[in-house]
Amino acid sequence: MATITDAFMMEMLPKTKSYTIVILQNGPNREMPGADKIIWEHGRNNFSMREEGVLSIVCPVRDESTVCGVGIFNAGVEEVTKLMDEDPGVKAGIFVYTVHPCRSFPGDRLPG
Repeated sequence: MATITDAFMMEMLPKTKSYTIVILQNGPNREMPGADKIIWEHGRNNFSMREEGVLSIVCPVRDESTVCGVGIFNAGVEEVTKLMDEDPGVKAGIFVYTVHPCRSFPGDRLPG
């Protein structure tokens, strides 16, 4: 494992940037008839936000929990809240979400 000095940490910490994390969970209408079609459009919305550069990382969660996904947005809490309120799955009550301000290093990414 690499050795990280205090000096390196002090140099790097000011380089962080604000982001917003969204945690998407099952909503009250998750099992409603037609939910799969609405979830498909939710996915299309995610692809659109990725193309626009506002949704940097999107991670669907497919386990037995109530969490459906996690997204990291390159935007502030207010803007992300507006975007999520317009999401087809959220509007239909299939999903609910929470937003959390966070910080990270610009350029961080998942390994290829």
